Amino acid sequence: MSKLPSMILRPATTTDLPRMWEIILQAKAQMYKENKQQWDESYPLPVHLQADIDKGYAYVLENEGKVIAYGAIVFDGEPAYDHIDGNWLSEQPYVVLHRLAVADEVKRQGVAVRFFQEIIALALSKNIHSFKVDTNYDNFYMHKVLDKCGFTYCGIIHYPRGDRWGYEKLLL
Repeated sequence: MSKLPSMILRPATTTDLPRMWEIILQAKAQMYKENKQQWDESYPLPVHLQADIDKGYAYVLENEGKVIAYGAIVFDGEPAYDHIDGNWLSEQPYVVLHRLAVADEVKRQGVAVRFFQEIIALALSKNIHSFKVDTNYDNFYMHKVLDKCGFTYCGIIHYPRGDRWGYEKLLL
């Protein structure tokens, strides 16, 4: 259970961009400190966040009016997922989450799990019953969240920037 009960998920706007970027920079700093390989100085950048806003993918989680997490929620599919080394649980339409980052000051308070719960509710409201996500092999924080949320490992996704582990959860 989250220690921040008033969290709400909403579409991000350009006004949110500085805070979204601040949260991404915090996540990158943590990855650098822990020698993780998923994000680097060239990705993600503000241009990626602005593109997410422009496409309607960017969402933020707010608590008491302050943005505490950011992620790209995509209902248009992910082309890389068409070529998984493994097998998805289903072939139905799905929601995918990219670039999830949680602000340092609220880490380990259930924010990432809440973000996932909000995506599930959003997907179900659109009659989407599959949630797919990928992450780096060494992103242990995300692996823990995926486990808590009931995702199943399905195989390897190949991106030009490196391979990622693909997961799916069927939504009932």
